[in-house]
Amino acid sequence: MAALRAAKQALRKEIKRRVAALSDQEKLRQSHVVSQKLFKHPKYAGCERIAVFLSMHDEVRTEEIIRDVFKQGKTCFIPKYQTNSSHMDMLKLTSLQDMEMLPLTSWNIRQPADDDNTREEALATGGLDLILMPGLGFDRSGKRLGRGKGFYDTYLERCIRHPRGKPYTIALAFKEQLCPEIPVDDNDVLIDEILYEDQE
Repeated sequence: MAALRAAKQALRKEIKRRVAALSDQEKLRQSHVVSQKLFKHPKYAGCERIAVFLSMHDEVRTEEIIRDVFKQGKTCFIPKYQTNSSHMDMLKLTSLQDMEMLPLTSWNIRQPADDDNTREEALATGGLDLILMPGLGFDRSGKRLGRGKGFYDTYLERCIRHPRGKPYTIALAFKEQLCPEIPVDDNDVLIDEILYEDQE
C-alpha cells in the first residue's frame, strides 16, 4: 500500500507540473475540443440526468457543457463535497443563474452551501444516466488518478447500489493528463471512457 501511495503521489506531482505549464488559452482551446466531442457522444445525447463537476483551474472547463445541458433541457447535478470526509452528494442545479449564485469554497469552486437543504440529491430520486468525471490523470484503459480523497470512488459505490445501477462515466481530460499506466488498487473504480484531444 505504501508503495502504491508513493507512486500515486509522484505521478500527481508530475501531472500537476505538466498541466501547470499550459497557458489559460490552451486550456480553453482543449476544453472546447473536448466539449464538442462530448456533445456528439451518443451517451450524452441520450442522457436525461447528468452530473457535471464545476471545474478547477487545472481541469477541463465545464461551463460550456453546463450551458449546453440546460439548453438541451437535461437535468443537471453538481458535486457537493464534504471537506472532512470522502462523502459527496450530487445536488440539482436549476439554472445558470443558480450556478452563479453558489458560494465559493476554499478550493475556489462553487458548490451549494452547507445549510442549503432544499436541493434534490440525484440518488434520492431517479439516479443518474451519466457522470462526467474530473481527475488528475488517466490512462487509456480507464484507470483514473484522483486527488486522493476518494469522493468519486465512494459515490460510484453508492450508484452501484442504486436501483438504476451504475451510470456511464466519461472523464474529461487535457491530453497532458494522459499517462501510460495509472497505479490503482481495488477501491479505484474504472471509468467507461475518457475524452481528450487527438484520440482516434
